[in-house]
Amino acid sequence: MTSLASKASQNQYQTLGLLRLSLNFLKSFSTTTSASPSTPNPAPASSSAKPKRRKKKNLFEVAQFLPNWGVGYHMAKTHWANVSYEITKINLYKNGKHGKAWGIVHKDGLPATDAPRKISGVHKRCWRYIPSLSKSVESTPKVTAPKEIAPTAEVQAA
Repeated sequence: MTSLASKASQNQYQTLGLLRLSLNFLKSFSTTTSASPSTPNPAPASSSAKPKRRKKKNLFEVAQFLPNWGVGYHMAKTHWANVSYEITKINLYKNGKHGKAWGIVHKDGLPATDAPRKISGVHKRCWRYIPSLSKSVESTPKVTAPKEIAPTAEVQAA
């Protein structure tokens, strides 16, 4: 019985030894390919790393922070010059980052068309909000106080 136990323990040590050798062998391959032999300790990545580029936003990601999902506000693609859309209608899908949008084209700050049209390229990541043209005067309803009619007609009749 003791000889069987000693043989079993001896087999375990041999198995662990082979496992260690194979792991060390694999480890040697992975370290030699990542680091060059002339520089054993590469410089830390944080000191030479470039700052992360911000991911540009699609139209819906820009509009989500504006009141009423940007309806009535001006948006344009970053590469457009003097052209923007005044958003008139947005149809969002469930996740809020996709959908359809309609708007009125503005060139040099003035409306180029009267009727809204479907905006193409709303999912491309190049949209920006134009604060200088924010809500246009025509799109906000004007509230006027009713004028009181003077009782002169009643006075003249009496």
